[in-house]
Amino acid sequence: MQIQLPFIVRLTLALLSILMLGYLAILGKSLLSPLLFALLLAFLMLPLANFLETKVRLKRSLATLLTVIIMLGVLYGIGHFFAMQLSELWSDWPLLEKQVTNSFHELQHWISKTFHVNISKQETYLADSAEKALATSAAVVGTTLITLSSSLLFVAFTLLFTFFLLNYRRLLYKFLTSVFIEDYRIKVTETVNEIQFIIKKYITGLFIQMIIVSILMVLTLSILDIKYAILLGLVAGIFNIIPYLGISIALIISVLITFATAGAAKAFFVLLAYVGVHAIDGNILMPLIVGSKVKINALIAFIGIVIGEMLWGISGMFLCMPYLAMLKIIFQKVDHLQPWAILLGEEQKVASRKKRAAVFAKKKKVETDE
Repeated sequence: MQIQLPFIVRLTLALLSILMLGYLAILGKSLLSPLLFALLLAFLMLPLANFLETKVRLKRSLATLLTVIIMLGVLYGIGHFFAMQLSELWSDWPLLEKQVTNSFHELQHWISKTFHVNISKQETYLADSAEKALATSAAVVGTTLITLSSSLLFVAFTLLFTFFLLNYRRLLYKFLTSVFIEDYRIKVTETVNEIQFIIKKYITGLFIQMIIVSILMVLTLSILDIKYAILLGLVAGIFNIIPYLGISIALIISVLITFATAGAAKAFFVLLAYVGVHAIDGNILMPLIVGSKVKINALIAFIGIVIGEMLWGISGMFLCMPYLAMLKIIFQKVDHLQPWAILLGEEQKVASRKKRAAVFAKKKKVETDE
């Protein structure tokens, strides 16, 4: 006979589990963050690894190594193209600095006229702030070097983990199906297969969505004759992977650069372009490409992004959405966790009035016949 624990006991155990998992996530950031990134990359590169192993008939280790090398080449090509665009921006930096300086002086005059704070007081305040910033410059440089070295280490660990996950994928799959008792083994197999299919579809959809948003933004900004249209379009597409916050950060960057190079009028048109592309992305691209099966509602997505940033910073913001989708699939498969799947998902549309009327009429007819 199954014993039903009191609600307060179940709530306490759930809260303790959440706290312990959060603490372990903070402690294990250096290991878990690249490992979870590598798991997503392994799902994405799995078809290529299977093709090289089964069709080309390479050994599994050689097929896995070749897959990782191809992935690294693609990432290097994207990074090199992005760096070329940034170099163009860097070559025009004196012009941007001059434009920003002129805009800053105009802002000073506006503040002086509106708030009656003379320009000399504003400059004194800025000089004090600059002195304090210079005093902490050594710490900033040290932090930057540490961040750069940790980023390189993160990339190295991610590539290694991707190789190992692809190379030992059948062993890991056998472990997952063997760790449960015989009664649950079929359901576990179904869940693992569905997670593999859905997450692969989800990640592929995100990449397709990123490419389409980048193309739309590049075309729109080129039509508006915005300088650095390719760079700003790429920034919009890449940052769009982070739901809600990413597009806002890309918008601020694009508006500031456009304001410095073309003035306030063009910056306003860039703002309208972002709003239009984001509306197309949210209402057409996301449901069509990614699908509703792994769609997370806006409230849970925003909470997940905030918690991910609190735990792991920017990497946590990137990881939260695919793993929330993975949790949703698991919750749907476990009977006692299905309410949590409902909480993570979108609200189901209520049936139309005609459909409800037809169901009611059919039910009434059955009752009359009885």
